[in-house]
Amino acid sequence: MTERVLIIEDEKRWCDFLSLLIRQGGWEPLAVTDPEQGLQLLSQQEFDLLLTDLRMPKIDGIQVLKTVKAEKPGLPVIVLTAFSTVEAAIESMKLGAFDYITKPFDNEQVLSVIRRALRQVQLDRENNFRFKAPEPRERAVNLVGKSEKMQEVYKLIGKVAATNATVLIRGESGTGKEMVARTLHQSSPRSPKPFVVVDCSALTETLLESELFGYIKGAFTGAANSRIGLIEEAAEGTIFLDEIGDISPAVQMDLLRFLQSGEIKRVGDTKLRKVEARMLAATNRDLEKLIGEGKFREDLYYRLNVVTITVPPLRDRKEDIPELTEHFIRKYNQLERQQIRGISPPAMEILMSYGWPGNVRELENTVARAMVLSRGRVIASEDLPLGMMVKPARAESEMGFKELKRKYLDNFEAGLLKHYLDRAQGNVSMAASYARIPRQSFHRLLKKYQIKNARLPEKED
Repeated sequence: MTERVLIIEDEKRWCDFLSLLIRQGGWEPLAVTDPEQGLQLLSQQEFDLLLTDLRMPKIDGIQVLKTVKAEKPGLPVIVLTAFSTVEAAIESMKLGAFDYITKPFDNEQVLSVIRRALRQVQLDRENNFRFKAPEPRERAVNLVGKSEKMQEVYKLIGKVAATNATVLIRGESGTGKEMVARTLHQSSPRSPKPFVVVDCSALTETLLESELFGYIKGAFTGAANSRIGLIEEAAEGTIFLDEIGDISPAVQMDLLRFLQSGEIKRVGDTKLRKVEARMLAATNRDLEKLIGEGKFREDLYYRLNVVTITVPPLRDRKEDIPELTEHFIRKYNQLERQQIRGISPPAMEILMSYGWPGNVRELENTVARAMVLSRGRVIASEDLPLGMMVKPARAESEMGFKELKRKYLDNFEAGLLKHYLDRAQGNVSMAASYARIPRQSFHRLLKKYQIKNARLPEKED
């Protein structure tokens, strides 16, 4: 029997196109431009799949999805939209949408999603399974970006937010792993409860253990009173362990016990305590390599890696840079009471051509710095770090080629030095390692360009 697909789309040209595409896939389409008529058809007839637009007059796609999931929870729904937002993507997936597709789309991509949805319908019927969507909750989503790679992140957040699954968030430093964790918490039923962040790389083994699990009075010198740990503080909420690849074997064992049994033991205590909290973890390290080196427990890895969300580096989603830049300008206008209106096209071109080794965090710092240095209401090219100036601005016409070339090469080199120093917060040794040159060479270049705002080491190697 041919599967029937209902299309609710307020633009007739999209109705016609989707109908043609669905016929090509071997299914029977029925398209309507009025969402109220579409919902009426759903109540009167049987369909195997629904495709609905997101933005429509009278009733939007989210309301259509809510109605369908309340009345026909077994019917898969695919949401289509030309106006993608983080909130809409996560809300759609939380409410039980099978998938979320942004226009314009690849025809084969849509056909593939439809095939998977219809295959799931068949499996559900065979197993007599019905999915009940979680109740929506208020949240404050702060992720920014509409690129395809970020859409995949939003989909995963929407799928796992309402579950209790442990999630491992992977990605380079500065990509926004903590923001993904916060969004997971805010999008979950646990959002009214605590969200506790622990930077595992910033604490020694002993301090991390006592911070996570707490301690009893007299457990060690200075423990004048008992204290609950951060895991207990996150009870009924979420605890986020950042840089979990840096924890010691002893702490790994304690975390494994918590993930297996939900129990913790305070330092110095013999009593096990039951704590109900969801754990999210993040790392920029290669955990598989650490397991091979015997530095990370394989059993803990599998407990943490129930679901993995990989946050893409900024260089792989450069189409998000304009939106991120606007977001940071609004943020620092509010925080610093500034009145920057935007960024000039040449300056944006520089941002788009830069490699962003520090990812979104580096972009935020760059925008904040440029806003402070800007002499006008618009960020200009000269407000950006010289290290980003891969192209010379329109130069002095009276200078000869060799002289002009030397000037810009010197400016470029000096800018790179300052860039690496900024990343290393003035530490010359660390800046040299970022630049991948010997520290002595880096120090000589600082002297050459008379860069004196660095925190120089006390002696040379």
